Amino acid sequence: MSTSDRISNAGNLPELDFDSQDLQACVAMMQGGSKTFFAASRLLPPRVRTAAIALYAFCRVADDLVDEAAAGDTPLDVLQERLDAIYAGTPHDHVEDHALSLVVQQYKLPRHLLDALIEGFAWDAGGRTYDSIEDVHAYGARVAGSVGAMMSWIMGPQSMDTLARACELGVAMQLTNIARDVGHDASIGRLYLPRRWLIEAGVQPEAWMVEPTFTPAIAQVVARLLDEADRLYKQAHSGIAALPPDCRAAICAASMIYAEIGHQLRRDGLDSVNKRTVVSTTRKLMLLASAWTQVHWIRVSDHTPAPLAAIVGLVQGCQAATQQTGNKAYFPNRAMPQRVAWMLNLFERRENERLDRNAIRSS
Repeated sequence: MSTSDRISNAGNLPELDFDSQDLQACVAMMQGGSKTFFAASRLLPPRVRTAAIALYAFCRVADDLVDEAAAGDTPLDVLQERLDAIYAGTPHDHVEDHALSLVVQQYKLPRHLLDALIEGFAWDAGGRTYDSIEDVHAYGARVAGSVGAMMSWIMGPQSMDTLARACELGVAMQLTNIARDVGHDASIGRLYLPRRWLIEAGVQPEAWMVEPTFTPAIAQVVARLLDEADRLYKQAHSGIAALPPDCRAAICAASMIYAEIGHQLRRDGLDSVNKRTVVSTTRKLMLLASAWTQVHWIRVSDHTPAPLAAIVGLVQGCQAATQQTGNKAYFPNRAMPQRVAWMLNLFERRENERLDRNAIRSS
């Protein structure tokens, strides 16, 4: 397939030219990890889907490398070395490194976003504690907000407002993860619920970690965290309208499915200590279908909210990278002939769709 054949009508970059076996290996990592991400990725256009799969594969392997490290291992040093090699264009001999290297080369992916992700993993490895919701925001910005920014960068628009909303959506998803996994996290010695909130609810964090149990006080803190996640989902929602049209449904679906985890957790009584809430496949399919409909009604907010404090550094780093690389926004910065060609192509496709519908009705 020629490069021109791989170019999407909606974008100005070709699909990544992966080896098919490498791509399948990355897909397998996604299927075995985040089922929500995998489901939503099916709605992404080919020009973005492959890059998203490559990005997820590296993030998943990096997370596992840190979590599964044995005493004496130095996984964070290893990850930094691997990133150095990826950005030098000489990736180590790992499927996910070769895949990410292609993404970095084609999209000029800012290095600071991946560094932030690894810093979040380092916080896990170091047993960092989180006293306030702002501390939890800071953690979420690194392990999930950075991924939201990378996805937005790959999709096309590098508007700072859009990147801020993408980061906030990532943080909202991470708060949902934390609320859902309280028991699992405690079983591996981790506590992400804000300690001040626990103390305010009458729970002493250190004593509770010795024998994690579900109580009304824990339910209160989990509900409070879900409220904060919902606030950020709402704040991030308008940013979906600023994404390229062919990407909006996938991100809307991911947002809706993750938010549904929180809704289901509430319906289950907020007990994430003794069980892990899941959203049924049937419900996910309904939300995927709903995203296709709802996405047409999302509008960019008339009043741009101030970005979450924890993600400001990520956005500013992207702004600096945009100035250095000269990366352009998805549509507004195209030359006039490109805009005209895009519009003519759109009108032609709409007319063909109308003719097809008429032919079906008359048959």
